[in-house]
Amino acid sequence: MSVVHRVTAGWLVDHLSFINQCGYEICDSPVCPGGVTLSPSVTATEDCHSTYAFVATSSSSNGLTHSPEDAVESKAGKRRYVFREEFFDISKPHIVAPPEQQLCQGCPEMMVVRQFHCGVIWIFFFFHSLLILQKRKRKCVFNQGELDALEYHSRVRKLIQEGTLHLVQEGLKSGFLHQSTAELSCRKNNVPVVCGLAELCEMAKQFPAVDEGDHQAVHMLEDETSHVEQDLLSCVTENSSNCAKMIVLMGQKYLVPPKSSFLLSDISCLQPLLNYKKKYGVIVIDPPWENKSVKRSNRYSHLSSGQIKQIPVPAVAAPDCLVVTWVTNRQKHLRFVKEELYPHWSVTTLAEWHWVKITRAGEFVLPLDSLHKKPYEVLVLGRVQGDVKEALRTCEGVLPIPEHKLIVSVPCRLHSHKPPLTAVLAEFIKPDVECLELFARNLQPGWTSWGNEVLKFQHIDYFTLLQDE
Repeated sequence: MSVVHRVTAGWLVDHLSFINQCGYEICDSPVCPGGVTLSPSVTATEDCHSTYAFVATSSSSNGLTHSPEDAVESKAGKRRYVFREEFFDISKPHIVAPPEQQLCQGCPEMMVVRQFHCGVIWIFFFFHSLLILQKRKRKCVFNQGELDALEYHSRVRKLIQEGTLHLVQEGLKSGFLHQSTAELSCRKNNVPVVCGLAELCEMAKQFPAVDEGDHQAVHMLEDETSHVEQDLLSCVTENSSNCAKMIVLMGQKYLVPPKSSFLLSDISCLQPLLNYKKKYGVIVIDPPWENKSVKRSNRYSHLSSGQIKQIPVPAVAAPDCLVVTWVTNRQKHLRFVKEELYPHWSVTTLAEWHWVKITRAGEFVLPLDSLHKKPYEVLVLGRVQGDVKEALRTCEGVLPIPEHKLIVSVPCRLHSHKPPLTAVLAEFIKPDVECLELFARNLQPGWTSWGNEVLKFQHIDYFTLLQDE
């Protein structure tokens, strides 16, 4: 399970453990070195250690005939991959907070005193900032967006501070978190440069469109089938087996977990997802929000609010579908989701949760009261409008969505690798519900994933071959 501890405030989540429990084990079939075509899971991987064997056939490409006695039996090998641990080796905060703003990790009496002190410091800071703003006539210290962010932070700060403290204490008691950083390593991460996904999306636009009635609306990853770019990009690709699969696109290798499906495309090529004809009970959305830094860097694509509204969520949502949207700390985006986007999709807002990022020692990765970036992100949860109460009554064991929860975890060093929501949402959704992630950058068992970077963190360079069996 990815949930390490559960308290009233929320969950302490082990993101790395979740990835490695997804089942990245490739089962290699017996193969023949005498000219017989190998399965893609073998041909796609030069570094495999499978056992090769002759296969009894009546003829071969070299004209020789093999009898059954010539065949050599061999068992299929297994290769298990794990995500590279160093990508979650966050042992120190990115920016160290002053002592009075750090999570309190001492005796209970000291915690109360320091929490009170933290609250006083924050109240003084907030009103002092407003006073400065009123006195400055030539130039504002904070613009309206920053003032909105300060006001929002003042409302959620106590919930985040106290809830995170409780979860960190549980993590330290169990040993999942380590208060002493002496034993933690500071390894340099050789982050692989994975390119080609945007080019693949452009390539997909050149392929003929798949008609609604076309039986090739789904491409199955089978051992005995060769895979070409058109097969993988013109429709939803599905791995229905219990083993992971290796695919190759433009010379790059990607791991596909079992029981998962994906569509690699941008917003202009969503028809294959509609042709998939699934209705989803959970839809998670991580939009590429537009902001000044993204525009300046030109490293990441972004969508305007109008473009995000065009995503056909109602067309793929099941009745009473739970919709979860990741939002940056810009209040403009938060208001847009609650006041424009959700009403446009006929979704009723139910709750705001927060993902809080901590180090392996239990510290905030950024000061809680930082004006530049916060150590948390927002999730807005809502349901497609309908008779929600009746739906919950007919689904035994499903709880109503709480108004506020925390998801606390050590974040991945890789940009925008969000923590898994599967385990934390389990008690609030129907069993065996279909799940969809939009703007995904990785795959999960039991989920359909869509986006123009949907295979980004499935690249083989992010994984380590653990063992051969």
